[in-house]
Amino acid sequence: MSLPKFEYIAPTTLEQACKLLKENAPKARVMAGGTDLLIKAKHKAIRPGIVIGLKRIPGLDLIKVEREKGLTIGATALLADVAAHRQIKKFYPAIAYAASVTANVQIRNMGTVVGNLCNAAPSADNAPTLLAMDAQVTIMGVEGQRTIPLEDFFKGPGITALEPGEIVKEIFVPWPPPYSGVSYQHISPRSKVDISATCVAAMVTMDGKICREARVALGAVAPVPTRAKKTEKLLEGKELTKEILEQAGKQASRECKPISDMRASAQYRRLMVEVLTKRALAEAATRARA
Repeated sequence: MSLPKFEYIAPTTLEQACKLLKENAPKARVMAGGTDLLIKAKHKAIRPGIVIGLKRIPGLDLIKVEREKGLTIGATALLADVAAHRQIKKFYPAIAYAASVTANVQIRNMGTVVGNLCNAAPSADNAPTLLAMDAQVTIMGVEGQRTIPLEDFFKGPGITALEPGEIVKEIFVPWPPPYSGVSYQHISPRSKVDISATCVAAMVTMDGKICREARVALGAVAPVPTRAKKTEKLLEGKELTKEILEQAGKQASRECKPISDMRASAQYRRLMVEVLTKRALAEAATRARA
């Protein structure tokens, strides 16, 4: 199956890229790694007339960890580089892990974290952890720059908050609070080579044995990656006993809205949300105590 014909343009500034994107809408598409775009084009799911490549724009491959401030991941930073980054593995281990289990080695060496988010698949492996850690999206457009919470970025399957002529410049993740821990758990039909059938991320901030704050994010079980806010409320101010974790898992399974498809049934997904939520919270609490 061959690719359809299209014009490829490689601007050297983000401003140029935004201008090209807006002037050539709706036939223009942005390409960072191309692992989603080219597959969709090959299968005729989309027919781009113009592809705007971002690889020649300096600085977009930025990966920067600033102590007490946070983590910045640029639009063309590769999944493999995020997964292997020494400081991310040390201070943001769940983010490194989520990148390391996205698809397979070949895709991780080409694909980007930002591209994984912009694809807006409900099952995006990198979304739950970033949601749980209160990530923000910096967006550049012809009118200037704006920043929104990642939670507001996803609007539906394949739909984001990007307006015509806008491109995601980078993702920013705040520095983890003291005594906090994060975990990412996922399960897929074909182990490490398939899209997640269900995925869960949890972040807890502990005050001794008491959970002061909790954030739980679910993937592949709703139209968009989403927070389980009732589950979070259930956990706050409580000691994370086995009984409380059981209650949290059941509550998260009630909050999700899964469908049945080729990867899993809705019933199986709901059950896995319960199991993975308990695992994620338990591991996050262990990391917080450590």
